[in-house]
Amino acid sequence: MYLDRDFRGMGKPVKKLTGIAHFFAAASYSLGGAKRLLGEAAFRHELMAFGGAMVAFVISGATFFQYVAMLVLFLLMIAFEALNTAIEEIVDRVSPEISEMGKNAKDLGSLACLCVIVANAGYAAYVVFLSKLFAV
Repeated sequence: MYLDRDFRGMGKPVKKLTGIAHFFAAASYSLGGAKRLLGEAAFRHELMAFGGAMVAFVISGATFFQYVAMLVLFLLMIAFEALNTAIEEIVDRVSPEISEMGKNAKDLGSLACLCVIVANAGYAAYVVFLSKLFAV
């Protein structure tokens, strides 16, 4: 435990916001994260794929529930991509040299994203191509 706040590099304690000020502060942090994520090529590709899936859903006559399910899967993909980007940022800051542990952390984050991408693509393919075949 550190007794000297300056030793930890923290300086003065951060004032905790409450009420509506906390809500707006949290919203601004989330917007900052969204702006950072837009800088990632992978996220922009996922965003374009979602747009394409939505066009395909319109053409195929998807149900309201299918749109909602696709939106939930897409939001999960955004969350995983954001966490993967955070992992990469931390690894690059803490371990700028190439290390096995850093590589493993980045690879595992990438695998998590791939799993959610496959789930999104599989569900979209089911709705657009297979749901009419099975009439479910």
